[in-house]
Amino acid sequence: MSNIASDQLHRLIKALTKPEKRYFKIFSSRHTLGEANNYEILFDAIDKMDVYDEEQLKRKFKDQAFINQFSIAKNRLYEQILKSLDAYHANSSIDAELKKLIHCAEILYKKTLYGQSHKLLKSARRLAERYDKHTTLLEISMWEKMLIEKDNYTETGEKELIEILEQDRLTLAKISNYNEFWSIKSRLFYILNRKGKARSQNELAEFKAIIDNVLIKSEDEALFYETKYLYYHIYSAYYFSIGDYENSFLHLKKNVEHIENNTDKFSEEPNVYFSVLTNIIYISSRLKKFGDVAIYLDKLRSLPEKLALKRNEDLDIKLFSSTSSIELTLYAQTGDFEKGIELIPIIENGLRLYGERINNVRKAYLCLNIAIMYFGERKMSESLKWLNELLNSIEIEKTEDIYCFAQLLNLIVHLELGNQQLVPYALKSTQRYLNLRNRVYKFENIFLHFINRILKTRDKKEEHMVYTALLDEFRLIGDDNFEKTAFEYFDFDAWAQSKVTGEDFRSIIRKKALI
Repeated sequence: MSNIASDQLHRLIKALTKPEKRYFKIFSSRHTLGEANNYEILFDAIDKMDVYDEEQLKRKFKDQAFINQFSIAKNRLYEQILKSLDAYHANSSIDAELKKLIHCAEILYKKTLYGQSHKLLKSARRLAERYDKHTTLLEISMWEKMLIEKDNYTETGEKELIEILEQDRLTLAKISNYNEFWSIKSRLFYILNRKGKARSQNELAEFKAIIDNVLIKSEDEALFYETKYLYYHIYSAYYFSIGDYENSFLHLKKNVEHIENNTDKFSEEPNVYFSVLTNIIYISSRLKKFGDVAIYLDKLRSLPEKLALKRNEDLDIKLFSSTSSIELTLYAQTGDFEKGIELIPIIENGLRLYGERINNVRKAYLCLNIAIMYFGERKMSESLKWLNELLNSIEIEKTEDIYCFAQLLNLIVHLELGNQQLVPYALKSTQRYLNLRNRVYKFENIFLHFINRILKTRDKKEEHMVYTALLDEFRLIGDDNFEKTAFEYFDFDAWAQSKVTGEDFRSIIRKKALI
């Protein structure tokens, strides 16, 4: 059994907002007997800790009675915080409002105030139907049936009983519909998030096997707003995974319109709108629809106002990580590396401020794109620093694509720095990684073969020939849908061209952005 003290209480306290902490103090004072409020004393001590240290707490409170049963004291404080959060957020969402209505209806029912209970259930049903809260509708239906039964069916006709059955059937059908769509979406994203886009016929077959489902052959099969969102989401992701960006864009656009036509229902799920907007901005940039990029980026920035969201830390984190990642990606694609570098101090401050609350995939993309900004400005040592941060500090290996291409860019940066003595070691590490994960596709084979050849060159003329051969091979696979992915993480083609022609890498990127 582990002797390491649990830091769950510390993490919960640190996750509280300032208003939530103030409310806890008020709530705790109302629900604590006696002069000394041990909850508040312990709460304040833990809140002051940047890193949880239980031994320090035990020394600090060695004269307090609660320290003799410290684990019990911690558990009670944890429960008290949850109760205060429950009270604080009692009216913060439709789900919370529905739970309160149903609980009150239950209390009234048990006090035999059946008419009042029925009235609350009617209000709850109207609210649940408006917002498609189907699991809650089943719970409401259960209490409605209990009200019918308590009168021995004397107040109910056969027609009403049949209507209740039909309502329940429709509700269950919508729940089942959602579950089926969610399963399809999740299996698709499981592969996409772990392996990236299809890079072979076998991987393409995996995606097609998931999408080849009778349920999603027609939009009409989506029975309500949330499954319609999933319908568009599934197809936009599928077309992205196979490199068909035009069709991905069309389904993303439909989803944006769908969400904006149902803002009252999606206002409690801002992450949905976030993800759709960030995805359509990325796809628009790849299709060089820069007018659309500007439109959707503006929508992303104004999202709190659009969905009438209150600004909070969670929202600020999402806006920071999403907009920063998008802007860096755009600067990488258009060659505006100096603008990207201007953003880096702001991003560094955000990473310090939000730390572990930004997921590792987002952190990895930020690190990679910052490395590319410095690469474009010929600041190779800085580029290498950010690549090392990604490869050595962020647990990202489960997302194979980004880790793979960061390793390949790492080899290039070492070449640019003249670190020929380090390249063989980095090459072996990369080859081992790719072989273990069966990631050696055409592009990777070409690139690794090039590294082996460039290390053996004896003069500038031979080196130029190797770069020319690399560029020719890149051009041969440039139109291969399975291999295009490689050039989205970093423009390897532009880099090879710069080595062959002597033209500045940034200038080549800018010219390509105008085509």
